Amino acid sequence: MSAKSLLIIEDESTIRDMIRFAMTPAGFTIIEASNVSEAEQKLAQKLPDLILLDWMLPGMSGIDFAKKLKHDVMTQNIPIIMLTARAEEANKIKGLETGVDDYITKPFSPLELIARVKTVLRRGLLISTEGIIQLNSLSLNINTQILAINGEPINLSPIEYKLLHFFMTHQERTYSRGQLLDYIWGRDNYIDERTVDVQIRRLRKRLQPHGYASYLKTMHGTGYQFTGKNSA
Repeated sequence: MSAKSLLIIEDESTIRDMIRFAMTPAGFTIIEASNVSEAEQKLAQKLPDLILLDWMLPGMSGIDFAKKLKHDVMTQNIPIIMLTARAEEANKIKGLETGVDDYITKPFSPLELIARVKTVLRRGLLISTEGIIQLNSLSLNINTQILAINGEPINLSPIEYKLLHFFMTHQERTYSRGQLLDYIWGRDNYIDERTVDVQIRRLRKRLQPHGYASYLKTMHGTGYQFTGKNSA
């Protein structure tokens, strides 16, 4: 099973060190940023599985950055745990209303942090304990990156797998070709948007014999959407 990646956005290096020392042995890949500007650079390179976000940051505050992340279609589904010394209930409510998934008050123990992170990741993903994303008879195993339909393995290229994984975990939303390029190929790519159309056609061809091609809809003039429903 591939390691889950955590982006730590914290200006105090001692706290980043403590988190890294705690989370790395627990099987997590750590990405670090000391401010919002650095965090945006890291997010442009790779979208993490979860963000640990300090409330008090230089420049833009953590709470304002959380709002920005939740309004960006590419980052709005990334779980966020807010790290802060603000223990008052009103501040916790403010953070939760912003859209953060959990709230942990400094100082905190490494064991508490690990437990909170694992709980939020379990809550935020429609994935079984065996790492299976299930939709009707379509099963995508995130551990082996194998697709099966009615128990029959279906060969996918790495790009086809990433596209299907993205769509299955972001259902009922429309994504432009540019947004899909950013997520699947990375924001620093120099790939023509027509590449997305080619890969979508290939993915549909894999799904067509099993009746799932129509789940992946073309939204004319905007992009693509995975509906989770079989429709013509």
